[in-house]
Amino acid sequence: MKVLFAGGNGYYPEFSGGVQSSTHHLVQQLRDRGHEAGVLAALFGDGMFGFKARVRLKLSGERGVMDSFPGYPVVRAWHPWEAASFAVNKLRPDVAVVQCHKSVPIGKALQVHNVPLVIYLRNVEFHELAGDLRELTGAYYIANSEFTARTYKQKYGIDSVVIPPTINPETYKTPTTRNYVTFINPYKEKGFELAVRIAEQCPDIPFLFVESWKLADDHRAEIEKIIAPLKNVRLENRTSDMKTVYGRTKILLAPSKWEEAWGRVASEAHCSGIPVVGSTRGGLPEAIGEGGILLDHDGPLEEWTGAIRRLWSDDAEYERLSAAASKFAARPLMQPERQFAAFLEVLDRAAASRPTALKAS
Repeated sequence: MKVLFAGGNGYYPEFSGGVQSSTHHLVQQLRDRGHEAGVLAALFGDGMFGFKARVRLKLSGERGVMDSFPGYPVVRAWHPWEAASFAVNKLRPDVAVVQCHKSVPIGKALQVHNVPLVIYLRNVEFHELAGDLRELTGAYYIANSEFTARTYKQKYGIDSVVIPPTINPETYKTPTTRNYVTFINPYKEKGFELAVRIAEQCPDIPFLFVESWKLADDHRAEIEKIIAPLKNVRLENRTSDMKTVYGRTKILLAPSKWEEAWGRVASEAHCSGIPVVGSTRGGLPEAIGEGGILLDHDGPLEEWTGAIRRLWSDDAEYERLSAAASKFAARPLMQPERQFAAFLEVLDRAAASRPTALKAS
């Protein structure tokens, strides 16, 4: 089977995040089993990689430009929906998995070429769809959590197969020195302000803040200014090797005020037996489960600092929750083979819906 993953956001090396990590893992799984897979993504045009892609795009006169930076084909375009024809001609997909930004215009552009669609619902930001999903007739749906599935059912009346973000445990599982309380992705919607308040109240506990979504220079300067008075807070650049982060983490802090569709960092941390102290927003409770402590984002600050201090200083409680986190990471729902089998079943059903004459062509 030939599979095209398509979305309106960037892709490695220009952009990285949970969607990109999950997509990369799915591509690897497909390729390991003899399938072909590629990606259609937005071109940002930043840095040396982006500059070279921009030049190639301009010289080609095409709507898209293709590279193999991550080890497989990636078509990049200023407006991915305008490069659908280019991507279809180059990659000849049997089915497309459309995700997140601009899902509706991208889906429509692919349907013009009779490419069956699987829409992977990874957040509940309806405006990012840039249209009404009900316009994509015949599409199949996957949701990354029960919360996401319920939300889209209420909004659009669609049914989804629930498959949590695919995570390769070997990519994240590592011994840890337990040096830090780690907060990943210092954005306001991810709970940056609350994380700062917690760190202020726990000056004797070291905190590690790690960039995930790339920080603009002015945003980074603002963060550095805010945390400068806090001698117990360290800010680090994003990394492609999260073992270097989890290998120093004792507690993962996830105080999101955003309605998280899942909470991938919680699942990643659990692979190393790292408990999570996180908020009850969106799908985070499904991701954290028994492997941590759930609190209301708007709840008393003392509850958050109390939970952090208890796990930091109470060895018996920490070991109990650490063991629970490891066990939760190993539950059937998060087994990559089981997840991939469910994913492939949806793809097979979608691909089978394509008219026989079109398959032959």
